[in-house]
Amino acid sequence: MYESFYEMAHTPFARNTPVTRLYESPAMADALGRLTYAADRQLFAVVTADAGCGKSTLIRRFSTSLPKDEYIFLYLSDSKLTPRWFYKGILDQLGIESKFYRGDAKRQLQKEVEIIRGVQKKKVVCILDEAHLLEKETIEEFRFLLNYRYDSMSPISMILVGQVELWDKLRLQRYAAVRQRIDINCVLPHLDRAETERYILSHLDYAGGKKGWHWQE
Repeated sequence: MYESFYEMAHTPFARNTPVTRLYESPAMADALGRLTYAADRQLFAVVTADAGCGKSTLIRRFSTSLPKDEYIFLYLSDSKLTPRWFYKGILDQLGIESKFYRGDAKRQLQKEVEIIRGVQKKKVVCILDEAHLLEKETIEEFRFLLNYRYDSMSPISMILVGQVELWDKLRLQRYAAVRQRIDINCVLPHLDRAETERYILSHLDYAGGKKGWHWQE
């Protein structure tokens, strides 16, 4: 109702706000640069933040910033993701029917990635969202996938995204081997007051409208 009252052209704080009109805080810009570097170098990265601090915004910005002729972007978000369903989900997005057994599916993925890299000359970037909910077996599978050609190279860029408890989980001794594989760790903080003001003003500017409004001190 308020869109009509203020004669707004767009809803200011909707999820479908165009990526180009989303507010980018300094921390967001820094994280975006780090993830771009991770994609280019095919590194293993972890992104953590409290709920509502911009993880989804970062993913949207990041995915649209990668040149489509240079990268293949894969995305999974499943709290019950098992290693088998991880490979199936990735292979499905690549248009390949996954074999039943985990080892066979992993070899399928490695073979397809080699084709993508060698023939298509593209790099693969895989984002696992809600990673704080993943079980130990699935998290450890990422290490096995990234252990490729005796650690001389990584077949893909793997990026785990989750709430702050993801990093708390990775600090546990049981995940020491996984933690050692992490190349980049990004933490999105809460916006301070000045950044919150810029965020609101940016989205109101996108919304437009003919009736005035004022930022209250």
